[in-house]
Amino acid sequence: MPRGISQMAVPIGVVLIVVMMVVPMPTMLLDLLIVANITIALVVVVVSMNVKRPLEFSSFPSLLLVLTLFRLALNISATRLVLLDGFAGNVIEAFGHFVVGGSLIVGLVIFVILIIIQFIVITKGAERVAEVGARFTLDAMPGKQMAIDADLNAGLIDEAEARKRRQEVTAEADFYGSMDGGSKFVKGDAIAAIIITFINLIGGFAVGIVQKGMPFTEAIETYSLLSIGDGLVSQIPALLLSVATGLMVARASGEGDMGSTVVSQIGAQKKALQIGGGAALAMALIPGLPKVPFFLIGGGLLLVAQRLPAAAPAEDAEETPAALAGPAPDSPESLMGEIRVDPLELALAPDLIDLVDAAGGDLLDRVRALRRKIALETGVIMPPVHTRDDLDLPLSTYVIRVNGVEVARGQAPPGTVLAIGDGLDTLPGRVGQEPVFGLEGKWVPAELRHQAELTGATVVDRASVIITHLSETVRANASRLLGREDVRALVEAVRRTHPVVVEELTPALLSLGQIQTVLQALLDESVSIRDLVRIFEALSLAGKTTTAPDALVEAARSALGPAIAARHLAPGGDGLPVLTLDPRLEHALLESLRPTEHGVQLVLDTARAEAVIGRAAQLAEAAEQQGISPVLVCSPQLRMPLRRLLKLAVPRLPLLSYAEIAEAPFRVETLGVVTDAEALAA
Repeated sequence: MPRGISQMAVPIGVVLIVVMMVVPMPTMLLDLLIVANITIALVVVVVSMNVKRPLEFSSFPSLLLVLTLFRLALNISATRLVLLDGFAGNVIEAFGHFVVGGSLIVGLVIFVILIIIQFIVITKGAERVAEVGARFTLDAMPGKQMAIDADLNAGLIDEAEARKRRQEVTAEADFYGSMDGGSKFVKGDAIAAIIITFINLIGGFAVGIVQKGMPFTEAIETYSLLSIGDGLVSQIPALLLSVATGLMVARASGEGDMGSTVVSQIGAQKKALQIGGGAALAMALIPGLPKVPFFLIGGGLLLVAQRLPAAAPAEDAEETPAALAGPAPDSPESLMGEIRVDPLELALAPDLIDLVDAAGGDLLDRVRALRRKIALETGVIMPPVHTRDDLDLPLSTYVIRVNGVEVARGQAPPGTVLAIGDGLDTLPGRVGQEPVFGLEGKWVPAELRHQAELTGATVVDRASVIITHLSETVRANASRLLGREDVRALVEAVRRTHPVVVEELTPALLSLGQIQTVLQALLDESVSIRDLVRIFEALSLAGKTTTAPDALVEAARSALGPAIAARHLAPGGDGLPVLTLDPRLEHALLESLRPTEHGVQLVLDTARAEAVIGRAAQLAEAAEQQGISPVLVCSPQLRMPLRRLLKLAVPRLPLLSYAEIAEAPFRVETLGVVTDAEALAA
């Protein structure tokens, strides 16, 4: 249908429905519209059964309102014709005489039964399901949004997919909210049908006896059958729409339509069909019961069950004894597997195994997605995470180990979510702490998630807490996770795209071990090594004159200077907040440099070292209190030794050299100068 016509069809239809309530209609047109009403209701039922997801028929609540209004308009038009002419078309007359056999008692009984089926059974149940579905959908909406954000942060989905999922979550909430209101239309329509039918009966008696002077029996026969016929004509499409409403609100998302899903699921239970058929045949043997129906139904079920394919063998079928035995416990293969140390390990307490359960846990999927995110951020291929249970851990505890050494530990109590924020004192739960940023929070029961969000708290599920902790731990220990084999793989990857760069660098100038040392030093200072081509080019130039690790690292950092400095720009601006060294202090520090077997070191007396550390820590803390993360800038020769001095005392203060910011396309904002008393006295 052309777009212009489809846009105007519904508005014009609603206007015509309103006109029907006011303007008398000819009987032929009324017959046509009654048939159209029944047909449309039947089409809606079939569509509701064939959609795979309720959102595929998201216009159903609005369509339900329009069809309800259309049916009521037909009731008004039919009532007008019944009371004025004693005739409301051939369809209503046929329902009044043929369907109910021309008997008022039969018609009333059938009409009441239809009302009971629609109002008490279908409409009441659909209304309750719609209310529950709307409530739970709205309650689960924040959690679904958080899950989408967690998947996005973990790299499991991209921004476009996240936007699509958010729209689906919003559309689902809108749909079930509309269905909650739409079910009220069906309920009100059922009540209106009862009232309209009784009004037609009373009005027909009054018109026939008072105005037209009919005998009492003739008035009953004429107007009662027409009123019942009108009620039945309206109740059949109403019943169909009630069924469609129940199907939509009770339908779960699946991969197929309702018919295919029901047939496939029942057909998969071959044994159940055989038992049902056998039971029907057995009942046929009971004295007094008719034999033929039970034999037909029972035999039919057994025949259907016999033609069904045999169930597929279970995946966990018994294996041969040899396969179950595996290698001997004392074989070299078993011993090598037991003594091998995993680069990265996530150990879970026994009560946290549900997080990795294939039935409902998604922790393993998030861990796999985390590898891609880490690779894009740091340039390091994160090793596979060996996730296992550890009976020695306290309950609700998880541990992260790097090369067999515990580097992080946290809590994730089962059945809870972590609420971070203030005003959580009224909620039950265990006081906890966000493991990465150290924010205070509380582990509250998962069913109280919505209440925690109403207090303004940020609510995070257990898997997201663990993944965030694992992510930060991997970034902090990236240099320890970069092995010699990983370096070889990185070199080979660059060789495929830039063979000349690799041939010039290794093995002619530097070995894989020396390249590994440089890359590890860069990762220690949170410098991404994704731009390996530029790093290798800088190492090729520096490697011709020196193989000192510090010099090689500074050469690589100079090549990456603008990218390194860009990571420390002030939020929302183009300025780089820096701290500088007093020129006299910097000169004194340069004179105190001494080469050692562990690299160049600063040889300072204790008082001066403490003064430099204290002043740097004081300036950094003052800047952080203003929401600024500064960097300390010094000469390239002094950067690495000074970092070794400040690393333990001021770990959050990055050190950049003048060479790294010389070509940076942004301005430098000086926040303070690091001095000490001896430098000022000199």
